[in-house]
Amino acid sequence: MAHRTLMNWSGGKDAALALHCLRQDPDYQVTDLLTSVSAPHQRVAMHGVRVELLAAQARHLGLPFTQLCLPDMPDMAIYESWMRDTLAPLQAQGITHAAFGDIFLEDLRAYRERQLQLVGLQAVFPLWQRPSLELLEEFWQAGFQAIVVCVNEQLLGESFCGRLLDRDFVRDLPPGVDPCGENGEYHSFVFDAPYFPEPIAFRLGERVRRTYPALAQGAEEVGFWFQDLLPA
Repeated sequence: MAHRTLMNWSGGKDAALALHCLRQDPDYQVTDLLTSVSAPHQRVAMHGVRVELLAAQARHLGLPFTQLCLPDMPDMAIYESWMRDTLAPLQAQGITHAAFGDIFLEDLRAYRERQLQLVGLQAVFPLWQRPSLELLEEFWQAGFQAIVVCVNEQLLGESFCGRLLDRDFVRDLPPGVDPCGENGEYHSFVFDAPYFPEPIAFRLGERVRRTYPALAQGAEEVGFWFQDLLPA
């Protein structure tokens, strides 16, 4: 029997491709989506995409869409406690596995595995340690389309924000930037996929700059550019 699996869903390319891989694997049955959302802003945490567009993706997939609604800048204790409370009813429905689109960040994978072990869930990483360019080629060949909605200005210029995630975008990336943005260089929103009945309609809104406290003590604030997407 296939494992009932929760997909941690950001709406971006890695989650979308990880779901694509799992849908072709008879060992897993993805039954639910889970997204961390900024409650005050009703947007996907760190991606800045409006919840309405994530809900449109979920409707196209025909899957339940659970939101972990977080306060602004929650500490890890709050995040972990609220996550456990959110997972509990999903486990009660038979969820045994939780899938992620992570590719090669060892510390992040270890953290996810530890946290899931505490509540009796098993982590799944369908894209783990596959080359970034190989993943992007698979993404494009399968018929996915995505737009870049957030860039870290320490690594990419403002002009990269709001561009289609295509081969030209990747060719223009500066040296040292991971093509999949696995180090937080950029985030994306998937508006078309082989498992969508039709593309998700949207229009470009305002592009804005936000700053966040640096993780390293004594470091300067980190700036990000966000491309707002408006449901059409």
